[in-house]
Amino acid sequence: MFNKILIANRGEIACRVIKTARKMGISTVAIYSDADKNALHVQMADEAVHIGPPPANQSYIVIDKVMDAIRKTGAQAVHPGYGFLSENSKFAEALAAEGVAFVGPPKGAIDAMGDKITSKKIAQEANVSTVPGYMGLIADADEAVKISNEIGYPVMIKASAGGGGKGMRIAWNDEEAREGFQSSKNEAASSFGDDRIFIEKFVTQPRHIEIQVLCDSHGNGVYLGERECSIQRRNQKVVEEAPSPFLDQATRKAMGEQAVALAKAVGYSSAGTVEFIVDGQKNFYFLEMNTRLQVEHPVTELITGVDLVEQMIRVANGEPLSITQDDVKLTGWSVESRLYAEDPYRGFLPSIGRLSVYRPPAEVAAGPMRINGKWADKAIEGETAVRNDTGVYEGGEISMYYDPMIAKLCTWAPTREEAIEGMRIALDSFEIEGIGHNLPFLSAVMDHPIFIAGDMTTAFIEEQYPDGFEGVTLPAAALRKVAAAAAAMYRVAEIRRTRVSGRMDNHERKVGNDWVVVLQGESFPVTIEADHDGSTVRFADGSSHRVASDWAPGDSLANLDVDGDPLVLKVGKVTSGFRIRTRGADLAVKLYTPRQAELAALMPEKLPPDTSKMLLCPMPGLIVKVSVEVGDEVQEGQALCTVEAMKMENILRAERKGTVSKINAVAGDSLAVDEVIMEFE
Repeated sequence: MFNKILIANRGEIACRVIKTARKMGISTVAIYSDADKNALHVQMADEAVHIGPPPANQSYIVIDKVMDAIRKTGAQAVHPGYGFLSENSKFAEALAAEGVAFVGPPKGAIDAMGDKITSKKIAQEANVSTVPGYMGLIADADEAVKISNEIGYPVMIKASAGGGGKGMRIAWNDEEAREGFQSSKNEAASSFGDDRIFIEKFVTQPRHIEIQVLCDSHGNGVYLGERECSIQRRNQKVVEEAPSPFLDQATRKAMGEQAVALAKAVGYSSAGTVEFIVDGQKNFYFLEMNTRLQVEHPVTELITGVDLVEQMIRVANGEPLSITQDDVKLTGWSVESRLYAEDPYRGFLPSIGRLSVYRPPAEVAAGPMRINGKWADKAIEGETAVRNDTGVYEGGEISMYYDPMIAKLCTWAPTREEAIEGMRIALDSFEIEGIGHNLPFLSAVMDHPIFIAGDMTTAFIEEQYPDGFEGVTLPAAALRKVAAAAAAMYRVAEIRRTRVSGRMDNHERKVGNDWVVVLQGESFPVTIEADHDGSTVRFADGSSHRVASDWAPGDSLANLDVDGDPLVLKVGKVTSGFRIRTRGADLAVKLYTPRQAELAALMPEKLPPDTSKMLLCPMPGLIVKVSVEVGDEVQEGQALCTVEAMKMENILRAERKGTVSKINAVAGDSLAVDEVIMEFE
């Protein structure tokens, strides 16, 4: 076995590989750019080598720099993670020339299947049904428009060397095809060092289901079930689960066997993923093969008990697989939520800055277990696992140079319903401050009836949130529980405050039992009856909720029991109440005495400033292009400028007709969030 492995990556996947290597007794080497000198993966590794400036095309994807780090440290093998150099055959070739093992597939398999155009041609030659498209390289935007019209809109414009949603655009007309081609080409060049583009038909009602395969160099191969990856935004997966709630055993077996056959046809070894589009009748169509470890691999590990990183290392060491297809058992259910540094209230635009608070829920081990070399048929009954793969820490920085993923939060339970409920609680328990993040949106997905029913397609987000995410409005039953909890907590806080002030000792004032809770536009007069075990909060209509908790004033997280059910609240103190966040809702909760409530109702509402005649920068980023000039009359939907952040180009468009009166930024400017880019008459 190897003594030392270099991880040619960063962030959470580098940390993930380090954990398994450590378990196997293998020392690790991290590489890092200027932006990552204090990163978690650097702290976790046994050694670390600096490789250059922050941009990935000047550091992480420069093969010569990575090879220098290997030589300096004497690493015997390299795990590439995902993205960056993970599917770069030139890198695998360079390693082979140096006598260093690549923890991934052979160069020939990368060439055959890692390139999206080549893999589709091979699949077609093998009589695998594929999505209609143009497999040749596309020279320019005019050719992209011509091909798109031949295929028929909508089309998917994709980077040949792409992955993770980078270099991908959907075009519904000629203008979008032209813009999408150039943006995809730019993103592909900066993310992968390869700007080749191809186009295929975009299937409007698909499910995205992928098969995890594992092969060795001795001709053995197995599939480890499937992952449902249909909940995507801008072609980037947001929520995944395993198994899929849609597949039956016959379809799973057919997809799995086809995936393994395809892998064996190209001499594949290591872990890989074959992606399919599946229609409503369970017909499946080959999309592509990812010749690397997938971001969402933890859900497969949680339902199978197989450590995919360990298996990759063992295969790279020349060992045969220790399992056969009969050994693979899918036990329970697992859900993964990708936590991104992006603001869901601003169209999911990237957010950067310091993590002033980063407190993930406690990890809990449970799920399938290996017993005497075999996987047990049953997991630990009644247990819910929580796993958080991350590459950040409290006080660390989220950089503009890399993918905005903060963490991958996973839960496992014996049933899908229990796994989803475990995820709801875990998301509510995850505390993050300092940057915009998509926790509220993830919570909203967990409660969405379409997701709960398992009936989603890849159009889920587009169809269910056509105007973007505007937060969650809690249903009446949930709102009353929050109101009861807030009342009980506020009473505890008021008792604490009066004791500190000395008023209780002086008998000047006692904390009353009658309160009015105001939240989400509603008022609830309540009466609190407290005892040693908790509080009974009675509403004006005679209903009541029993609240128990060990919450103390100042705690930022409240774990409560309301009528026997768990309720987790993130709590922030504000004047006369709390800021409470739960299940995707962000609530300003006010608590008044009955007389205070009467007076508060008379106060005028403070209105926000009018910015309707300004184009504000929605995220910290770099101005790539300004598309208009002062005096131009613009139409609704017209492109105004392009902002780049976290390797993604974002075109800002006019919300309404108007005339440009002032432009405050030019290409090359770095702007902060809400800086005024231009103004209109």
